[in-house]
Amino acid sequence: MKIRVGIDVGGTFTDVVAVDAASRELIASIKVPTTHDHADGVAAGIANGLDRLLREHAIAPDSIAFIAHSTTQATNALLEGDLARVGIVCIGGPFERWSMHFAPLSLGNAGRFAPRFYHARRGGDPAALVRTMAGDGVEAVAASSAFAVDRPAAETRIVDAARAAGIAATSGAEVSTMYGLRARTRTAAINAAILPRMLRTSRVTKAAVEAGGIRAPLMIMRSDGGVMDVAEVERRPILTLLSGPAAGIAGALFVENVTDGIFIEVGGTSADCSVIKRGQPQMRPARIGGYRTLLRTLDVRTLAIAGGSLVRIAAGRVADIGPRSAHIAGLRYAAFSDGALIAGARVEAADGIAAFAAADGSRIAITPTCAANALGIVPDGAFARGDRAAAALAFERIGAALGVSGDALATDVLERATEKLRRAIDELCADYGLERGQVAIVGGGGGAAALVPFAARKLGYDFRLARHAEVISPLGVALALVRDVVERTIVDPTPADLSRIRREAIDAAVAAGAAPDGIEVTVDIDRTSNRVRAAASGATALVEGAATRTVVDESERRCAAARYLGTVGPEAPQRAGSFAIYRGVRGRSEPALCIVDERAVVRAFIPNGHTLQSTAGDVDACLRGAFDRFTRFGDVGRALPDIRIAYASRIADLGGVADAAQAVALARDELAGCAPETVVAVIAAPRQA
Repeated sequence: MKIRVGIDVGGTFTDVVAVDAASRELIASIKVPTTHDHADGVAAGIANGLDRLLREHAIAPDSIAFIAHSTTQATNALLEGDLARVGIVCIGGPFERWSMHFAPLSLGNAGRFAPRFYHARRGGDPAALVRTMAGDGVEAVAASSAFAVDRPAAETRIVDAARAAGIAATSGAEVSTMYGLRARTRTAAINAAILPRMLRTSRVTKAAVEAGGIRAPLMIMRSDGGVMDVAEVERRPILTLLSGPAAGIAGALFVENVTDGIFIEVGGTSADCSVIKRGQPQMRPARIGGYRTLLRTLDVRTLAIAGGSLVRIAAGRVADIGPRSAHIAGLRYAAFSDGALIAGARVEAADGIAAFAAADGSRIAITPTCAANALGIVPDGAFARGDRAAAALAFERIGAALGVSGDALATDVLERATEKLRRAIDELCADYGLERGQVAIVGGGGGAAALVPFAARKLGYDFRLARHAEVISPLGVALALVRDVVERTIVDPTPADLSRIRREAIDAAVAAGAAPDGIEVTVDIDRTSNRVRAAASGATALVEGAATRTVVDESERRCAAARYLGTVGPEAPQRAGSFAIYRGVRGRSEPALCIVDERAVVRAFIPNGHTLQSTAGDVDACLRGAFDRFTRFGDVGRALPDIRIAYASRIADLGGVADAAQAVALARDELAGCAPETVVAVIAAPRQA
């Protein structure tokens, strides 16, 4: 048996899981305290958890085909202001150098990030400049030059000189291939600021993996849900920002069939809310200190409400829930305490935190987890399930001090937590155009059972708790694919441009550790900003065994389509690979198509869509015919149709192209290697001119 190992470094605990590489079933899990204060940092907890996993579950190191971890290091470094002193080398003439300067970035309570700027002429002596920076106490170097995405040599000379002198270094071209000199310089500077800390952690972690006899290369979770080789982290640690939330939603998508939903990962201190739309997580450009960076991350809204949030009392009533948690404050949960201890404890329900001072010297708090247990709404077997009697007694005693019943107090606590979740859910639904009736709330994390069932029922949403919710993040890490993204700014890209960028993305994914065979690429063209983005993903080279997927029957697929179409036609769906394409009428008159995969996830909903059946060998002619048939002309010009192709287990979106030639070029690259007789569905929807 080959095994995939996933590790998630959380604020309180580090979770380690082992997953069967073939069946994708959870085999074992370990939870150890996160070692923030250890000399080796969180890497010590990773090593401890990995050692326990191997020993306690008799897992042979040579059976591990994949190992990866998510990390809070990059995010925490920014939140805590634990950043290196950065020197930015601005290469070029006076105007170019001026274009790279930016104001200090605010890090909130952690202060400001204010790098020092140095100027260099092209062809100058990089070693001499590096010596000057070292004398100034610079700990990390960021080199930036105009047009370096096309001509990186000047940046590379500075980076090589810095690394030769033992100073961590990065460049604008390393962190982004997008134009936008100031934003690229800013992104490189932030990358440099977290480099030394990430280098220490990644090297200690890598050494621990090698010491355990594991031959699989160590991978690190990216902020977009993929993974990359640890060597890539030593160049671009900024790509790991928000990798923890990305791991959670990746895990949810693997273990749950979700079309449109809000995933809420509930920990002890905070809850991360993110969107799933058409079975895919949603991304956005990251902003740091209020400024744009050239980094795309999962769109996650983090709330200071969770299973362990403390109840704050003011003027004899509940004033708020959180943001401080029992974990951070060093208090125990009433739901996980001895009822006799609570019975004899002194109530502290005056202004401040609602808690007990116990006879053994400890303090015991009531939390949302305790409230859900007191009301008996935590499902059996859930990680948040505690002692209902102890929790109920705690709420009765504190409620009596406030002049309310225990049940009323517990309900008030959960309703206040729900209100905070409601605002985030409403905002995400509005931002992504989700229809309330189609949205499911999916809960993950150790505290999910305490908040999600109550909140979803209160707000009128369908909900589910993800399988293995308490280890959903390390599961997402264990099951992740290697991923890399190439972006370019190109006005009116030619078919050759698109093929080149697609190949660059494949090469980048291979360099990050993906096996060359089986890499999938999605190309997105934004004609408004002249931006072309190619995202490539694939399995690691050492992973063996094919994933087994939960395949549903025809009736479940049809029901999934009916939820979006309203009425599904009686005819059999069209087939293309693993997809079924249903036609129906939504509302009174709007015809539409739904593309449903083998897990009954609606992968695309296409109003006024039309399906043309073809094969890989004939797709060129079919695509040209679709453009001729569905292009619309109006007073302001032509409107090209929205085009997708579905085949095997892939849907390729060609909707951003400027003409049929670009669509044909992308389709040829997409279908390269397919047998000519492979069935391909071309789905076209006219747009208004």
